[in-house]
Amino acid sequence: MDRPMMFEPRSVAVDTDSLPAYIPVPGYGVLPVNAFLIRAAQPVLVDSGLASLREGFMQSLRSAVALDDLRWIWLTHMDPDHFGNLEAVLAEAPKARVVTTFLGMGKMGLHQLPLDRVYLLNPGQSLDIGDRRLVAVTPPAFDAPETTGLFDTKTRAFFSADCFGALMNEPAETAAEIPPGDLRDGLVAWSTVDAPWLRTADEDKFDHALDAVSSLAPSVVLSSHLPAANGMTETLLCHLSSALAAPAFEGPDQAALEQMMAA
Repeated sequence: MDRPMMFEPRSVAVDTDSLPAYIPVPGYGVLPVNAFLIRAAQPVLVDSGLASLREGFMQSLRSAVALDDLRWIWLTHMDPDHFGNLEAVLAEAPKARVVTTFLGMGKMGLHQLPLDRVYLLNPGQSLDIGDRRLVAVTPPAFDAPETTGLFDTKTRAFFSADCFGALMNEPAETAAEIPPGDLRDGLVAWSTVDAPWLRTADEDKFDHALDAVSSLAPSVVLSSHLPAANGMTETLLCHLSSALAAPAFEGPDQAALEQMMAA
């Protein structure tokens, strides 16, 4: 794969679809970039995909939900691969409001997006979407301070933002299809890239954060950067814990980049 690619929407849990894409990471494989649609009484889009794949993303979204019915856009954080198509979605979904934190709203304001359509929600608070609640959760690992994952109280799906992402050799339908060693290595590698502060984290406090996820007993972990992981929560937590002792990531320098480009 030499360019970002959009894949067909797929069901990843009850009432829940993934809008998956993959981007190449030269020298390291590929990285999933997932948005999700929760088919609740008040439909919710979780993140809004890559701007570089806007046409395919919007086509997938329109095929999955009538945009006039979309009520919420939950932005886990303000990285470009999570809010890339926000303006396009807002333009076609007049009833939708953006769920974020105060810091997220501040960052969003830098992009001159409409703050009057924002709904602020802090970790520990919940959003009533008609037939269930979505509980805001801070995942154990993240790369932006405003990051807020969510737990669906009806399906028990845990949307973990960047946490539990993994660099992969090739696209896969589910996390279970990834060879166990590759999953462990890919998750640890991604964690050292995305959350370099893990090397300096207090182990006891980090264990408490891992226990908080375990206590949710998710039916499925839906990471922005991993295929759906059903019944694998403890495995993912174990791999993430091991990232604390992993060597720091050091990317290629200019000479190495030129060699990669030549190859």
